Amino acid sequence: MTEIVHFVGLGSMGLGMAQSALRAGFEVYGHDPDAGRRDLLVAAGARALNRGAPKAAVLVCVVLNAAQTRDALFGAQGWAGGVQAGGVILGCATVAPEFAREMEEEASRRGLLYLDAPISGGAVKAAEGRLSIMASGRAEAFDRADAVLAALAETVHRLGDCAGPGSAMKAVNQLLAGVHIAAMGEALSLATSQGLDLARVLEVIKVSAGNSWMFENRAPHVIEADYAPRSAIDIWPKDLGIVAEMAARVALPLPLVAAALAEYRAASGAGLGREDDAAITKHIAARAGLRLPGDA
Repeated sequence: MTEIVHFVGLGSMGLGMAQSALRAGFEVYGHDPDAGRRDLLVAAGARALNRGAPKAAVLVCVVLNAAQTRDALFGAQGWAGGVQAGGVILGCATVAPEFAREMEEEASRRGLLYLDAPISGGAVKAAEGRLSIMASGRAEAFDRADAVLAALAETVHRLGDCAGPGSAMKAVNQLLAGVHIAAMGEALSLATSQGLDLARVLEVIKVSAGNSWMFENRAPHVIEADYAPRSAIDIWPKDLGIVAEMAARVALPLPLVAAALAEYRAASGAGLGREDDAAITKHIAARAGLRLPGDA
């Protein structure tokens, strides 16, 4: 019998993940408040998730934040009720470790297993089933979700036997990613101020010590003046905010995080929040009146 998997949240990551599960042979049902996203998944061969859908062995929750996770799983119209007894919930949002533990406890009270399973890799790797999943939870949860995890990820990092370490590791990743994108914005702005061709800058930095995955991935968006959101500016006040709160609880100063967080908040306040996070370059360059590719 084909295993049933429910997906809640079909944004840039969730849709690709659901499509990867379809290719792996699972019977996939998906829900998103945006009917257009649901239609895209149905067109790929899945079914729309509704209250009459058969119960799932695994529920993959790919929403934005902690509040959406709680509501999507355990709110008045939460989807956890559509998971069969002993089934597994994969919580994929970037959240604080304490919140992940809370979700695991709530799932356990309902007779369900929970994996703290934040994701990394971007929309392209999500659609290819090549994500990195930073997961923690009980061994039974890993065993029960093993085939689904294999369909979604190139690498599953098993980081602990309870919820929390997965989200802690994602916070470490987001610290680096967020700071790297902000640094890219400063670097491209400096290059522009010196009259350098940004395409050549990318070509040189890609084979030099200053390169990073984020620079190599995001700089082309600036060069092409393509700010359609793959990962939006508004993601970073949330994610780096989580990092800053975690550090504050242990009195750990993180000045680079503080500086990057201030930049993202200012960029969002300037109206760039829904643009691709490469648009941090526009925010930085604008303060010096610099003209980037695509500027009128």
